[in-house]
Amino acid sequence: MLPAVWPGDLLTVQRVVYNEIAAGDIVLVLRDHRFCIHRLVGWQQGREGLLSVTRGDAMPQDDPPAAASEVLGRVASIRRGNRSFVPSRRVSTLHSTLAWMLCRCSRFRSLALHIHGAYSQAVSLSPATQADLEKTVIAALQRCATQNQVHPRISSSLSRTLSRTSHL
Repeated sequence: MLPAVWPGDLLTVQRVVYNEIAAGDIVLVLRDHRFCIHRLVGWQQGREGLLSVTRGDAMPQDDPPAAASEVLGRVASIRRGNRSFVPSRRVSTLHSTLAWMLCRCSRFRSLALHIHGAYSQAVSLSPATQADLEKTVIAALQRCATQNQVHPRISSSLSRTLSRTSHL
């Protein structure tokens, strides 16, 4: 569910009935005897009753519809490192851009996961070391944005975002 949920995140799932879940919520679905965390795209009526349509943020297409009874709950909070937050139903332009890049560019996905792993390990470091790591991450992302392998619109969007964070 990148970029909304990353490896190592702790999710709190709240049991709710299907009519309390709206499009944009991140939900836990039991699919083929496996748990899946994806964003709810919407509901549709099927022959067997109400069906949920979900999709991972970095996935190119919707999942097959699942029965409303297979939606086990909604992600109420995400704990990442030492902070917790409530996931938003609205997906920002930056979030959509990152999801598009993670879906279509395996090099970018590998780089993002590698940086996330390194950053997660560095959480317990001193503030000065954390600042150095953040500068290294921003420099790596800027190099990635300037490569010709990234779509020009994505590259310019990423560059604008990085220029706003370059004060680190």
